[in-house]
Amino acid sequence: MEMLNHPSIFVSAGLLLGLILGFVMRKRFIEGHRQNIREQAKQLIETAIVEAEQLKKEAQLQSKEEAYQVKQAVEEELKADRRDLKDERQQLKRSRDQLKKEWESLDRKRGDLQSQESTLASREHEIEDKHKEVDNLIGKQRYELSRIANISQDEAKKLLMDSLESQARMNAAKRLAKIENEMKIEADRKGKNYIALAISRYAGDYVADKTVSMVPLPSDEMKGRIIGREGRNIRAIEAATGIDIIIDDTPEAVILSGFNPVRREIARLALLQLINDGRIHPGRIEEVVAKVTKDLEIDIREAGEQATFDVGAHGVHVELIKILGRLKYRTSYG
Repeated sequence: MEMLNHPSIFVSAGLLLGLILGFVMRKRFIEGHRQNIREQAKQLIETAIVEAEQLKKEAQLQSKEEAYQVKQAVEEELKADRRDLKDERQQLKRSRDQLKKEWESLDRKRGDLQSQESTLASREHEIEDKHKEVDNLIGKQRYELSRIANISQDEAKKLLMDSLESQARMNAAKRLAKIENEMKIEADRKGKNYIALAISRYAGDYVADKTVSMVPLPSDEMKGRIIGREGRNIRAIEAATGIDIIIDDTPEAVILSGFNPVRREIARLALLQLINDGRIHPGRIEEVVAKVTKDLEIDIREAGEQATFDVGAHGVHVELIKILGRLKYRTSYG
């Protein structure tokens, strides 16, 4: 009993109880601190997620804005390229028209020179014939004078009348020939005027129809591929075929314009092959045009051979057969 009442026991018990209470309080403090850390970590994670979503949305908006700006820039560049291409085509057309006018002027001058040369040659022949005629007349008159000197008056009169009659017949024949020639020239001139008038009145639609070809397209997007970057493809096709390619608002089609029907057919077949193949660039264009040209030459030769066979002609020269074959693509049908 005395040991239980000893003060050291109470002190020890108090210390033990204090240690236990301190341990319990510290444990609760640590658990509370951990809970606070967990809550803070959770809030940080949620905040990071929200900020990440916000950054993601901002990045998407920025990328859309940049894509829109790039698209606008590309469209502006395409519009500028189209304007430049249109200006180049107009300049090229003006140059071609000027060259055509100069060529026609040279042809007219060449024709005038040939006509003048022909007229001069004809006059030289006429003068030479006149000289011969005068020499013959002088010889005849000398002969007649030498003969008349030995004939009677009646015989001289008769010879004079015969000479006058012969001269009158000759003059009348020359006059008739001159009138006939003038009538032929006048008839030819009026005939040409009538033909030109008929052509100017009625041939417009026919010529327009026979000097253009329409090439169908799978879609209007193909027009851009035919034009190519900076107009390289369309210039390559026109240079290789010699045919103008017109790309306008006609839906799903392009127009080929040119007066040479064979070249226009080459351009049409080559363009169809390029569209079906899908590979359209200057190198491929030259390759396809060369192949189509070779195939069309074979077709022209076969058409010429068939024409000679149909009419029963044999031994016709190769060049004539080619000319006959080219008539398959003439514009004078109808």
